[in-house]
Amino acid sequence: MFKMKPLCLFLLGFFAFGDINCKGKNQNVLLIAIDDLNDWIGCLKTNSQAKTPNIDRLASRGMLFTNAHCQAPICNPSRTSFMLSLRPSTTGIYENQPWFRSVKETKNRITMGEHFVKNGYRTLTAGKIFHASKICKRSFQTYGPMPGQYSKKDKRIHKDSPSRTKLWDFGPQDYPEEEHSDYQVASWCIDQLKNHNEAPFFMAIGFYRPHVPLFAPKPYFESRPLNKVLLPEILSNDRDDLPREALQLIHNTLPPSHKWFVDSGKWKNAVRAYNACITFTDHQIGRILDALDSSSYKDNTIIVLFSDHGFHLGEKQMWAKRSLWERSTRVPLIISTPHGLKGVSCSRPVELLSIFPTLSELCKLPNPLNVDGLSITKLLEDPRSDWSHPAITTFKEGNHSIRTERYRYIRYANGSEELYDHKTDYNEWNNVINDQQYSKVRQNHSKYLSTLE
Repeated sequence: MFKMKPLCLFLLGFFAFGDINCKGKNQNVLLIAIDDLNDWIGCLKTNSQAKTPNIDRLASRGMLFTNAHCQAPICNPSRTSFMLSLRPSTTGIYENQPWFRSVKETKNRITMGEHFVKNGYRTLTAGKIFHASKICKRSFQTYGPMPGQYSKKDKRIHKDSPSRTKLWDFGPQDYPEEEHSDYQVASWCIDQLKNHNEAPFFMAIGFYRPHVPLFAPKPYFESRPLNKVLLPEILSNDRDDLPREALQLIHNTLPPSHKWFVDSGKWKNAVRAYNACITFTDHQIGRILDALDSSSYKDNTIIVLFSDHGFHLGEKQMWAKRSLWERSTRVPLIISTPHGLKGVSCSRPVELLSIFPTLSELCKLPNPLNVDGLSITKLLEDPRSDWSHPAITTFKEGNHSIRTERYRYIRYANGSEELYDHKTDYNEWNNVINDQQYSKVRQNHSKYLSTLE
């Protein structure tokens, strides 16, 4: 049998297990953003009915951040935030208007895509990256298909919905999967991966589903019998210990009320549709992963997958996002690097703000200037590294949530507060803000808000 000399063994080990930065500027970046996906994915184990084999496959190839959170629980400020690595309290953008290029404070800010353009990357995008699929030509040089909320072939299903917008519909659509916009976005990405180019790429792909309307191809519903659908756990008196400011903040007349979903008997239908949309999107991600593995970029591409914010399906008796609770703020975040750790998880609280500076560091680019986000490269190297930073989410001006490894602290603009201990209360059913044994926790968490002032 052939025996390697010690020096050969050392060199083999070095190249096989080198650090995550060893390829530097030769690395490509594939950014996959998913709209309205909460933490109902298989590898996060929060929903026993989650069917996301491809997202789970990606997690096995990289690091899964189990305590990742958005900076705004609504599309425009969240996407503005992670593309600029700036908090809503910095940009002043708190709602779905205005477009960040029309605001004085952010008009000339450098986006993540623009940063890569300036450093010699080819930048490409398809689907929803910026809110409402807006185009920022400074950020991307090549554009693929942009998704719409509807297809011309979509058929309304729940015409009796009391919602003021037809967005709030859900159910199977009986036309070929290939004609759905997210399928076409994935196909465009696959075509780009087939074309070899020596210049490194930064490609951002945005999937629209599971955003409402919750439409997906019929087979994704047929594999989920309605009588087997499990509903999220809720507490009938869950809102009794909430401050009035919390209820005012989450007031949203666009979706049907939780009472309508219950009284109409359509709660299970909507949950089924949401899960079907997740699995449909997961299938598109699988197609992209397969194409990447068959391409010349297989061994030098960083993959980042995340959602812009979470989504309520009855928890705390509300629907959609627009809250400062776990279901709205917690998101999947997976980072896979060619030479990094595989199949590991990190429970440190991290923010979507960190994606921009982290990718810049991994690709050995100059640090982006004047950003709020912190690189999490040290966590990619060791998920147990010391990490004293919380994840902060803001919804409308002056309302903030602080998420640490164990606790969530919320303070509203009028000074009212909430506090939840996730060690004993994952569902955030018990607001312990007035419990004296948590007074030190409350005090310590409120100090983090000074960073926003």
